[in-house]
Formats: sequence, structure tokens, C-alpha cells
Amino acid sequence: MARYTGPKDRLSRREGFDLFGAGAKLTRLTVPPGMHGPKGSRMPSQYGRQLREKQKVKRLYGVLEKQFRNYIAEALKTKGNTAEMLLSLLERRLDNVVFRLGFAPTRASARQLVSHRHVLVNGKRVNFPSYQVGPGETISLTAKGMDVPAIKQKLAEEKYKAPEWLKRKAAVGLIEREPRVEDLTEPISVQDIIEFYSR
Repeated sequence: MARYTGPKDRLSRREGFDLFGAGAKLTRLTVPPGMHGPKGSRMPSQYGRQLREKQKVKRLYGVLEKQFRNYIAEALKTKGNTAEMLLSLLERRLDNVVFRLGFAPTRASARQLVSHRHVLVNGKRVNFPSYQVGPGETISLTAKGMDVPAIKQKLAEEKYKAPEWLKRKAAVGLIEREPRVEDLTEPISVQDIIEFYSR
């Protein structure tokens, strides 16, 4: 199970967007990475804009290029809206669903929670972060998982509101329907990514 293990702040700075939930700990977000600072304000080409969008989404969901290409290929094969299908495949990853339900503070911690066998799907342990969760399935945490301090603190938060395609009660979540583009909270242009791979 491959994942990116390098410096994360530089990726957020490159995209100009907090990809990993660092919040106030993230410094110099408006300054691109590199020792010489900004190298001018040239407008990106259409290709450059699409490439940046693709890189941003890959890094946001913690997916490497080969796996991302597989998601694209699967989305292109299906009938209907390709952008909607790609988004659905990414959003229904188990690690992302755990994050969206508010069981973990970041996607990286949600991924670790899944990998360490603390997540149950319909009462059975699943330790694949890329597992595709479907409508009607329930997600819960093991007793040991709920004892992790960061998870306990996250579950105690009262202001949390789950996205419309999910329903949560205490430490149990339910997938009510497939996610849609309008459910996204991050500034993502899925259409740019589809166009990038359709060239």
C-alpha cells in the first residue's frame, strides 16, 4: 500500500490550498515552494491549470498516480456523467468516509485508523483504505479505536455536521446515497481533471 511520505507543507504551498488539514500550523501558504520565492505571475495555460487540478485532487485524497489513473479509467468506462463518477469513486474510499464522518481529524489519520484495523464495515473489520463503501453500508469504530486520544477528542466535538450523503449517530455512520459534485466542500474542478486525461 503505497503513500506519499515526503514533506506535506510544500505540497499545500504548491497548490495554494491546505491539503492536509494543518490549519494554523501551516505557514507561508501564499508563497510557492522553492528557495527563491515567486518567479513572476504568469497566467497558467489550459494544460497547466488542468495539471494543477489533477495534482491537487491526488494529494488531497492521498492517492498516487497509478491508482488515480485506475479511478479515471473506471469513471470513463461508466455511462453517465464521468466527473460525477470520478468524484463518487474518490469520496467513497473508506479512509475518506471515516474522515467525512468526523471520526478522524485528517484523511491521513483516517487512513491510519483503517490500516490498523480499527474500522468496521457492516460489523466486519476492513483494513483497506481504498475499499469502496456503498449506499446502505454502516461504518463504525472498534472499542480500541475509540480509545485513541485524538479520535476520542474528535468524537466529543458537538459542532460537527456530516455531509448530506452521510448520516452519523455517535460513533456509527451510514452511507445514505452516492456523493454528488455539489456535496464537495473543497474548491475542486473535477471537469478539468477529466479533460486532462481525455486529451
